[in-house]
Amino acid sequence: MSAKIVPPGSCTPDEHRLHRRLFLKGLAASGAAAVGSFTGLFTNPVFAEATKKAQKNVILLFLTGAPSQFETWDPKPGRPSSGPFGSISTSIPGVHFSSLMPRCATIAHQLNIVRCMHTKQPEHFQAINLITRGNPDRAGFTRPTLGASISAAVGQLDIKLPNFILLDPNPEGNEFKGYKASDLSGWLGPEHQAVRLGGTFTQLRRATDSLTDDHEARENLRAYFSQRYANEHNSRMAAAENSAFEKVKGLMSSADLFDIAKLPEKDRARYGPGTFGLHTLMARQLCEQGAPFVMVANGMPWDNHVFQHEIHQMLVPELDRILHCLVTDLEDRGMLDHTLVIAMGEFGRTPWLNPARGRDHYPNAWSMMMTGCGLKRGVIVGATDEDGVDPDGTSFNEQNLFATIFSALGLDPYAEYDLQNMPTFHRVEDHADPIKEVLA
Repeated sequence: MSAKIVPPGSCTPDEHRLHRRLFLKGLAASGAAAVGSFTGLFTNPVFAEATKKAQKNVILLFLTGAPSQFETWDPKPGRPSSGPFGSISTSIPGVHFSSLMPRCATIAHQLNIVRCMHTKQPEHFQAINLITRGNPDRAGFTRPTLGASISAAVGQLDIKLPNFILLDPNPEGNEFKGYKASDLSGWLGPEHQAVRLGGTFTQLRRATDSLTDDHEARENLRAYFSQRYANEHNSRMAAAENSAFEKVKGLMSSADLFDIAKLPEKDRARYGPGTFGLHTLMARQLCEQGAPFVMVANGMPWDNHVFQHEIHQMLVPELDRILHCLVTDLEDRGMLDHTLVIAMGEFGRTPWLNPARGRDHYPNAWSMMMTGCGLKRGVIVGATDEDGVDPDGTSFNEQNLFATIFSALGLDPYAEYDLQNMPTFHRVEDHADPIKEVLA
């Protein structure tokens, strides 16, 4: 059969497909996918489906207060720094986890553990800011957190869900309370601010029930005039306000996704009964529906200055179960290849106990876990000395971590932010290297 002759100046169906792929690639690379002016493109079902397949997701399990590396990923059995818990072999030959993590030990080949994190902030608020913003502070400027940066870079246009969701049922949390009340989107603006849900501070169902036809009509009129003002005056404030209203409307129409009681009962039994586990299950479901970034936190339960061993004996098995459920579920559902999962605190705990039988803050040498999208699996990066006092050779900081995260998502870690009348800032400053050992 002879090939079909195409008239000069015409394009073939294959070219249409190629151009669509190139356009999607360009959107992901430039962050243009977050710009609302492209919304009309998603009326094309083929384009919408292609975009959904290209979507990357991030689930950050933030272990606020900082877990002990000795009772999780880097046990030191028989050493003075060790607690009363032993170590167990894992699915990676020669690698051991704490005996409190038997489930994660069976899927170690699916995980990557970095055992040589070294950061410089020893206090919670400053350390949380550092590890979630990825670069040291610069006086007079507020960097966006990871969630806001991901929102701006890969946020979708055709979903009603927010691009940055923080699930945390605890309105307190000492220093974490102040962090949650801070500006999490920085210079990226309110469009990329976190939508915080959990506990009693967000009543989605009540908001949904109040959305009558009259409210809808008034909202449409408000949106029309506000958008007209934003266009005519190039007003970022008006555009941000429009974005906030649209975000609330999207939340109202997606309220069922945030209702723990409507999560599958069998899954709730596996992840629960604690709220941290149920919120992790919710994060899985939200990412399945297209949410780009979900951060799951729970106050500051890991800050164990007293009764370290007793508290970790309760907390670590729960984390072990939740991580095992999440990683295996994502793999079984075909989501792990495009979902990046991170589990970390803001630093580690001391290799020694204080007089109250607790471990204090320790940023010098600590561990974290990451797996999924854009990463190899089953890699143990670095080590600490025999008592876990210092990294045994190479160490990595928050900038290396962020360079790794952006690289795994297919984003340029060193891209400049497009900021008017401001100094030059990059996603990762100082051209810090990613942790190459884990990158696929």
